[in-house]
This record gives sequence, C-alpha cells and structure tokens, in this order.
Amino acid sequence: MHIQLRRYWRLLAHYLRPQRWRMGLLAVILCGTISVQVITPLVASHFIDLATSGGDQRDLIFMALLTMVLALAGQGLAVAETYVAENVSWAATNALRTDLVVHLLRLDATFHTAHTPGELIERVDGDVGTLARFFSRFVVYVLGNCVLLLGVLGLLYHVDWRVGLGMSAFVVVALIAMLRIRSVATPSWAADRQASADFYGFLSEYLAGLQDIKSNGAGAFVLRRCAEVMRSWLAITRKAQMWGYAMVATSQGLFALGTAFALALSAMLFKNGTLTIGTIYLIFQCTEMLRQPTEQIRNEMQDLQQADASMARIETLLSTMPRVVDGPGIALPPGPLAVELDDVSFGYGDDAPVLRNVSIALAPGRVLGVVGRTGSGKTTLTRFFLRFYDPHTGVVRLGGIDLTKVHLAEVRSRIGLVTQDVHLFHASVRDNLTLFDDSILDERIRAALETLDLTGWLKELPQGLDTQILSGGVELSAGQAQVLACARILLRDPDLVILDEASSRLDPATDRLVHTALSRLLDGRTGIIVAHRLDTVAYADDILVLEDGQVREYGPRLALAANPNSRFAGLLRVATEEVTI
Repeated sequence: MHIQLRRYWRLLAHYLRPQRWRMGLLAVILCGTISVQVITPLVASHFIDLATSGGDQRDLIFMALLTMVLALAGQGLAVAETYVAENVSWAATNALRTDLVVHLLRLDATFHTAHTPGELIERVDGDVGTLARFFSRFVVYVLGNCVLLLGVLGLLYHVDWRVGLGMSAFVVVALIAMLRIRSVATPSWAADRQASADFYGFLSEYLAGLQDIKSNGAGAFVLRRCAEVMRSWLAITRKAQMWGYAMVATSQGLFALGTAFALALSAMLFKNGTLTIGTIYLIFQCTEMLRQPTEQIRNEMQDLQQADASMARIETLLSTMPRVVDGPGIALPPGPLAVELDDVSFGYGDDAPVLRNVSIALAPGRVLGVVGRTGSGKTTLTRFFLRFYDPHTGVVRLGGIDLTKVHLAEVRSRIGLVTQDVHLFHASVRDNLTLFDDSILDERIRAALETLDLTGWLKELPQGLDTQILSGGVELSAGQAQVLACARILLRDPDLVILDEASSRLDPATDRLVHTALSRLLDGRTGIIVAHRLDTVAYADDILVLEDGQVREYGPRLALAANPNSRFAGLLRVATEEVTI
C-alpha cells in the first residue's frame, strides 16, 4: 500500500494547525537538544587532547564542569520534549477521535448493521492510537534528526574527508534499505490492523450474547472460534513484526560495519600522525551519534508502517458517505404531523425487498396500529420517519413535506421513539431521563414520572433523581426501563410518537402503567403503535396489516374489527383463542 506524502501533510496540517505554538516550542527544544549533542563530544575531545598533552588543570576542571552542565541540559530538554510532544499527541488524536465519532453518528443504520461495535471501536481508538506518535513527533523528529545527521557528517568531513565520505555512504545505504523495507512491510501492518479490528468485533458480538451462549452450552464453540481468530491474528502479526525486526537488523548491521570502518581508518591516520587521541574519540562518538538519529528515523519509519495502515483505514471510514443525506431545510408544519407513505419499497441488500409498494395516509392527531407477523416489515416502516433509512423507491412525507427536504435534526426533534430494547446509561436517573439535557428542570421530570404513576418508585430511590443506574446503583427491570423510556418521550413533547413493541416485555402490572400513560402520551399527537399483542393497539384509530412486506389491509380499527371477513378480525380471533387456551 503506497501512501502519498500529500496524504500525510493533509492530515498533519489539519490537526496540528491549532497547535502551531506547541509545535514551534517542540522545534526549539529539539534544536537545543541537537546543539547539546554536537557540542558535548567536541568538549570531550578537547578535554582528552588537553589532558594527554599536560594542559592546565583549571582548563580541565572547566571542561569537566561544562560536560556535566551539558549532560544535565540534555536530560532537561528530553523531559521538556516528552511533555510537549505528549500534549500535542493527545490533543491531535482526541480531535481526530471526535471527528470520527461525529462521522459515525452521521452514517445511516445500514452501515452500522454491516459493522460490529467492536470493529468500530478499534477504528476510533486503536487506529487513532497508532497515529499518536505520528502526530506528536514525526515531522519534528524526522527533520530534526536529518539536521543532526548533516551536522555530524559535516563535523566528520571537517575532521577528515575520508572518514566523512565513508560514514556518508553507510548512512545513505542504511536509509535506502529502511525505506525499501518500509514500503514492502506496509501491507503486513494493514493486515495486522484489520485482524485487530476483526478480533474486537468478534469479542463484542459474543459478549453481547453471553447469556444465550451460557444457557445453550455454546461456550466451547466460542472458545474454539476465539482461538481460531487469535491464531490467524498471530500469524499476521508475526509477519508484520518480522519486517520490523528486519529493519532493526539492517540498520544495526550496517552501522556495526560503519563503526569498524571508522575505527580502522582512525587507527591508520593516528599511526601517520594525522589524528590525535582526542580526535579519534570524537570520530568514535560521531559514529555513535550517527547511529542514534538513523535509528530514530528507522523507528519513525517503523511507526509509519503502522500509521500507513491506520491512516488508510481512517480515510476509508471518513470517505464513507451516508446514504441518508441531510435535506435543504424546509420546515415541517407545527402541531401533530400527518403521515404518508407513497408507493414505498425497500430492501436491506440484494435479496428480496422487505417492503413493496406500501402506500398509507394518516391524518394529523390519529393513531395507527401496525400489526403483522414477524419479518413483515413493521419496524422497518417506522424507521423511515426518523430517516434511519431512506426508501429505495417512493416518498415518505410528514405534514405533507417530503422528508428528504427537511433537516435531519428537525425531523428527529419532532418524533419520539420507544423501542423494545431500551438503552440505559451508567449515569443518574435524571440523566437517563433527560439524555444529559441540563435545561430540563426537575419539576418537569417529576411531573412526567407522576403521569406514569412512578412517584412512589422515585421516593424509594436512595438519592432520588441523583441515584445512579447500573454503575453501582439501582438495577431496573425491563418493565421499569420501558416506563422510563415513555417518560423520556413525555419530556421531549414530540408531535409524532412511535411505539415499537414497547410493551412486549412488560409484566401485567407494568403493562397497565404503560397503557394508563398512553392516553396522555398520545393525546393531541399523531401516533404509530407497532405490536404483536393486539391489546396494545386498543388506542389506535386505524389499523395497518402487513404481510410479506405488502399492505394486506388498511382502515379504521372499529370497522375492521366489526368485519368478520377482515384479516384484522381474524387476528383478533386467534389472539382471543390463545388467551382462552
């Protein structure tokens, strides 16, 4: 995988531009570090020559103290460099994580259905974490170490052109070899990042179904599958790591040869009287100094192998365009919203469509009950109104307005949805009800709970609305969670309420609480109730019967129930017989 330099520059420029002053400070610190590294061996060389030639003791003491000061300064600069670089790294990667999360929230439900949560977590955290060093040090370190290389080579040329020429050849060969290995190794690191994402996707999927796995005795299968995934990951990681080790071995081997060459040449020149002991020490130190920046560049190249793969995956994610596009901003009419599906068809893939040529029209303020067998498309139909999906053909309208012409934020602010599975956060009861909206006053929350007859339950909580849910606090039953979800809708005061199997998991007592609140929840609003239990649609004005993704029956509930030949009446008879049995 070949990544163009402009891709690196574009990413760096975007996320490092807000930290220009920190990057400038980092560059200044690095220049100071390079200066200390170059001056230190020069001072030591003069110290050796002065000592061997019987120089003045005061000069020797001064040079010894200067060497100690330079060593302390080098350590101080190293601490400062680490502090500044880590700040740059965290600020840049957190900004990138934020952009990725925002982008993921914009992607439609089709994308999230095709990718496991674990895989997306690895994209947002794992891949971005791999870029941390790239953000904090890459440009400054590569440029700084290149300057250090040139400075040290210039010093060697000043000492003796033959030593400088020989070490220049070793540095060029080492850099070319490392760049070549990096280009070949990048696909292996890309495969390693993908294997990591696959593993975390596997892990999240099976942890989510832990109860089913335990109850059905599927633990052995999961462990075997885990071993297979990790075995595959190990083979991929081993290959990627071997390329990294190849880069290390290449640079160390070449510089071992370079050091031997420099020492052999220095010995010859010393015998000829061209060089002094101090100068030979300086050449040896310069040889070691050449190793350090070259190895650091090597490390940057090795990190860049992983950054290549992560960057490509992040760009792929950011370039994924949502199928649901925000509308130009036509406003919905105020008050209860009329609902209309005009010849709507939809499918999740290339197989048979889930909905085919569905057309309904619901007047404002009326309640629609949607019934049908599992897989008939009931839930899919309701998701069109929130624009989780857009139909492949046909038009969805609210208040007579095509939803593709309305801002997504406005559409979703006017609709309240209660599903069968209610998500609760590790937060207080207040935050779970308001979804972290601090503008909602406690009085409104208590009024909503009173409507649902939960005032007594609220008084029993040890800290009232501040009681923590799930995180070392109270555990809520499925029924209580459903009722709290209804309270969320009351607090939002939407104009269209969608209840998707909202009472399917409730016990009879809690079910009565929900039904008591439904009349107030639906009062003055348009409603859509999706249910298997037909008593849930008792508040519906109209009934829609779906079968195999098509409208089989649509009309007023009372008229359909009174017609013994209607499909709805047949469903009522079957439900009555099941209850009797």
